[in-house]
Amino acid sequence: MTIDEELNQLDDGVRRLKIEYDIFFGGGAKKPPTDLEWRVQSLMKKYSDGRRLTYGQRFKFNTIQQKFAVHNSLWQQKLRIKEEGYRRPQDALLAIQGVRQFEDEASEVIDKPEPFRIVCSDVDAEVNKVKALYEAMAAARKEHKAKGPAGTFESFQQFVKKKTEQLRKEYGTSKVEYAVEVEAGQVRLKAKAKTK
Repeated sequence: MTIDEELNQLDDGVRRLKIEYDIFFGGGAKKPPTDLEWRVQSLMKKYSDGRRLTYGQRFKFNTIQQKFAVHNSLWQQKLRIKEEGYRRPQDALLAIQGVRQFEDEASEVIDKPEPFRIVCSDVDAEVNKVKALYEAMAAARKEHKAKGPAGTFESFQQFVKKKTEQLRKEYGTSKVEYAVEVEAGQVRLKAKAKTK
């Protein structure tokens, strides 16, 4: 293959690479076109010293090289955003399929976090569980900027103890499940008797 033919192949490779990356970022392919990119970069290295090229060929090669460099910089940026998600508002302008959808799903998960739960039967013997519940409650209150005093751990422990005894008597059960839930920005402690 002559140098001119290889340069044409290189130019065509960069053009195809752009199309394949567009398909990948548009959500039409599961993985980036790394094989084609490797072939293009190998040809670039082959002619990078420019000694075997005539003036016209060197001009053509430099043009292809610049086009590839501009595209490659954008592809690397888009790949990073696709992997990590949007970090800045201007990243959204790069419009990568899949990331926005993932971000929307993530925000739904953030809006409805899984409630922290413990099952308690003897508050005095299970201080670590009650402490974890208290800390989860405090963290949720802080995150959602809940108003009013949080109360001390001792007062919280007394409340949980009374509630546990009350529900155990009421339902004739040995265990009570507690959950820290957030509803419309309000942090609530829910208690229910475990019948099983």
